[in-house]
Amino acid sequence: MPAVCEFPFAAVVGQDALKTALLLNVINPRVGGVLISGPRGSAKSTLARALAAILPDDAEGRRPPFVTLPLGASEDRLTGSLDLQRVLSEREATFHAGLLAKADGGVLYVDEVNLLPDTLVDLLLDVAASGINIVERDGISHTHPARFSLIGTMNPDEGELRPQLLDRFGLCLEQDAALSVRERIAIVQQREAFDRDPQAYVAHHEAVQASLTQRIRRAQRALAEITTEPWVYEHIAVRCEAAGVEGLRADVTWHRAALAHAAWRGAYTVDQEDLETVAPWVLAHRRTTHHTPPPPPSGTPPPPPGRGDSGADREASSATPDHTAASEAQGQWGAMPPVTQQSVRVPIAELPELSAGTPATPSPSTPPSSRVRRGHQPGQRRAHAEAKQPDWFGTLIANRGHWPWRQLRYRKARTGRPVLHVILLDTSASTLGQRLLGRAKGLVDRLARQAYAAREQIVVLGFGNDGVTSILPRRRAPKDMLSRLDAADGGGGTPIRDAVLRAARLIRQWRRQDAGLHVRTYLITDGRTRQSLAGLPSLGDCIVVDTEQAAVKRGRGRQIAEQLGALYRPMSSLESSLEAT
Repeated sequence: MPAVCEFPFAAVVGQDALKTALLLNVINPRVGGVLISGPRGSAKSTLARALAAILPDDAEGRRPPFVTLPLGASEDRLTGSLDLQRVLSEREATFHAGLLAKADGGVLYVDEVNLLPDTLVDLLLDVAASGINIVERDGISHTHPARFSLIGTMNPDEGELRPQLLDRFGLCLEQDAALSVRERIAIVQQREAFDRDPQAYVAHHEAVQASLTQRIRRAQRALAEITTEPWVYEHIAVRCEAAGVEGLRADVTWHRAALAHAAWRGAYTVDQEDLETVAPWVLAHRRTTHHTPPPPPSGTPPPPPGRGDSGADREASSATPDHTAASEAQGQWGAMPPVTQQSVRVPIAELPELSAGTPATPSPSTPPSSRVRRGHQPGQRRAHAEAKQPDWFGTLIANRGHWPWRQLRYRKARTGRPVLHVILLDTSASTLGQRLLGRAKGLVDRLARQAYAAREQIVVLGFGNDGVTSILPRRRAPKDMLSRLDAADGGGGTPIRDAVLRAARLIRQWRRQDAGLHVRTYLITDGRTRQSLAGLPSLGDCIVVDTEQAAVKRGRGRQIAEQLGALYRPMSSLESSLEAT
């Protein structure tokens, strides 16, 4: 069977930044890998796979491995397991190497890394931190080195990447889908030439590929000789502090990437060009500081005071439209500029009906047909079936060499179910009156703190300003997220249907990753929209929190809950009834 030809690295049109980042990671593997984020059809996978052909041989003349981790891989396939064939033939328990062992000294590539199951992500995090894979199961104890560069590709529209794994990537490149007409023509022409005769096309670029390999080898040899002036360290430290990065991994990675870039240029010392080239790739996924909001238009009161003020002070001094403006028609809401409204501490003790451990009770208005189906978690039956996995070593011992086996042993089932809270927060202009948005933000903060105490995950999407934005990507709930909430502006129309569709798509993807995932969805809105939510996909166990406080209520919140088959709770009654507890 002829070998599969990959598209040559040197023949990819454009993508200079991504090419450089991948090459720097080869020159200095201690950079920590590359995450490529971009839309479909932007050559992410093509470039990543093409890298294998230009990797220079190691000191012993061997080509470094380039190993692909498929999404459907099992834990045994990743970490290694008992070699059953040898056990059966020679009655000897030996270790069968997994993908981590095969990737040692080379590259581990994960396509659609954001869809990787959480169990595999946890394993990757452990090994990436230590460089050692320890296997203690199936009656074997085995340890082997597993030092590799991690290269991942992802489409951000298909879900976020866990922050713990995101930070493990040394560099992150966010590709732009925009291409010029000339680039589009060149890409199609090159692809057609490759498809007509792949082997001839690869042979045509062989000299250029070999030149790249030689340049990488020279840069690797020169890396140890590159010098760093004191001002470089100060520059990196100041910039990292200004970006609000957590820890020192950004500082270390920035320096390592700058060294590799200097070696790639053939320079003898790190200069400003090296620092500025790699800066956006180092900081893209680590920056935590928010952009300063634009100055308010003339005639607008000053922005509200900081988080240290009391809720009463915020209420008195915040810049919000009056109640009449907030009650205008939706067409006029869209014309209002974005307005900052800080969160208000909600006096709520516990939210028992919102707790993931408490069964949801449908409201009387919920249609009977939707009371069961809407709360059903697809994949529960599959998760229950997968909880009992065969214990092959225990089975072999129990049967003492008999064939066929008389009994089959199983491993103990895992306990506990991962819980994810999905919060959809209405940030449209109609929520600005009577501090509704600020009170809703306070409720979200309360939910986040409860989830933090329970070690659960959370994701927050805001919908307003005629769009859906990510306020907090999926991650373990933070202890305090008021700064993120306060940075979310309000204004514009209410794209509630788009928000529900996006949440439903993300939930489906996350359930494919983890069949046992328990999703709790909170739709916090004043219901002031003309859009219908009838016929939309399920959001799991869902509750609609109605923030409407107008003198004459439209009652759309209850209708939205009925259309989604969700629980219905007015925020005012939720606050007053639970404040006493």
